[in-house]
Amino acid sequence: MSQYGRAAAPPAAGSIFVFGVVAVVGAFTVAQGLTNVSFTYTMGAVAALILFALAFVRTDFGIYVVIFSMLLSPQFGSKGAGVGAGRGVTFRTEDFVLLVIGLSWLAKTAVNKELNLIARTPLNWPILTYIAVNLAATMLGYMTGTISSWSGYFYVLKYVEYFVIYYMAVNNLRDREHAWRLIGAAFITAAIVSVIGLAQVPSGERVSAPFEGEIGEPNTFGGYLLFMMAIAAGVAFETESLRRRAQCLILLGLMAVPFFFTLSRASYLGLIPAFLVIARYTTRRRFVVGLILFGLVLSPALIFVAPKAVKDRVTYTFKEEKGSDTVRVGKVAFDPSTSARLISFKSALDGFARRPIFGWGVTGFGFMDAQYARVLAETGLVGLAAFLWLMWAVGRHALDVYATRGDPEERGLVLGFLAGFAGLLIHGFGSNTFIIVRIMEPFWLITGIVMMIPALEAKERAAAAAAAAQKAAAAAPKKERAGARP
Repeated sequence: MSQYGRAAAPPAAGSIFVFGVVAVVGAFTVAQGLTNVSFTYTMGAVAALILFALAFVRTDFGIYVVIFSMLLSPQFGSKGAGVGAGRGVTFRTEDFVLLVIGLSWLAKTAVNKELNLIARTPLNWPILTYIAVNLAATMLGYMTGTISSWSGYFYVLKYVEYFVIYYMAVNNLRDREHAWRLIGAAFITAAIVSVIGLAQVPSGERVSAPFEGEIGEPNTFGGYLLFMMAIAAGVAFETESLRRRAQCLILLGLMAVPFFFTLSRASYLGLIPAFLVIARYTTRRRFVVGLILFGLVLSPALIFVAPKAVKDRVTYTFKEEKGSDTVRVGKVAFDPSTSARLISFKSALDGFARRPIFGWGVTGFGFMDAQYARVLAETGLVGLAAFLWLMWAVGRHALDVYATRGDPEERGLVLGFLAGFAGLLIHGFGSNTFIIVRIMEPFWLITGIVMMIPALEAKERAAAAAAAAQKAAAAAPKKERAGARP
């Protein structure tokens, strides 16, 4: 069986053994929990065992749980600080879900030797190199005293978690129809969180994703919506189905309102490269370019029709606040938030000059809300090279997939992915985009789907050719018998 093939079911003996172990552990957990542990923890452990069993039987179930929990799960740990926000280590429900499903997948591969633990993909070496460099930099930082706790290792584990999602996708995709079901689940999740975001607009506060703790992360939500909007736009432009186009445009409009009310300027900037990528590669280039030109002509009118909160947020960029560190370029002064990001780039260069090879280790150089500055300071030149190699590999192979797409909706999916990826690259100048849980989990899920499309297509063609050959072989004796009749 090829690495993309699937066995019909685990061997009976292995399945019985695994379920026996789960049953014994479950009974022991309930018995101990009812006497020694709180009811909440007991039920959590029982739920984990049930999820383990269900994911063992049908891994799809676990993947769907992960997709819906990406944006709809509460966090634990530091108050209001996500992985990309501060130095506190936080955990979300999907962290535990991923752990359970990962263990289930390990058990399944141990029982069924025909299943691969890690499929061969174009990103394997860049991913492995990136993880290894982050781990090496963190170990060096721990040994040299720049990192005084285990938090750096937890952050590296978070990075590994994103790639677990990638390999969950590439290892379990059966066909292109299956891939579209996963995309559909991601779109449904985006619609749900967008409705929740719409409900926040009347409050006057910046819109944020649900379950973010006491302090929301609008910049994170903006980056997520930017990526999902680009994918919806790509499919809408390329599809030949009016129904699918209408669905994507409705979803796009639903996401656009909370997107603008996140008041995330990094997300606004990300729209520019996303539109340019779509204009460059879409088969409807004239229409898209005309749409962009039309938007530019009408842009002065946006000053009057744009919501006041959005206008204030954009103009605030160039307002100096007394008592705060301010960066000036000529006569132009920047607000404290923009100034802090510019200062972080200068600090990163200073830190890089002191430790240029492997940097200070993950979490070893203070907090910086800028992806590229953070990578340079924490992992040095080696880490920056590994990160850029990974980003280049994602973009290059996605372009290769796009160049071979004949199906309009698949072409739209890959086009939207490329546009969203370009937007996130710019978003990273004002945020820790590529280490933020709620952006990276959907990003790596869809990256896995995009990378697997050619393999899925080849698999379907091989199956169709085999079926045709079998049908022809079955028809040959009938023709011979018909020709032998007098």
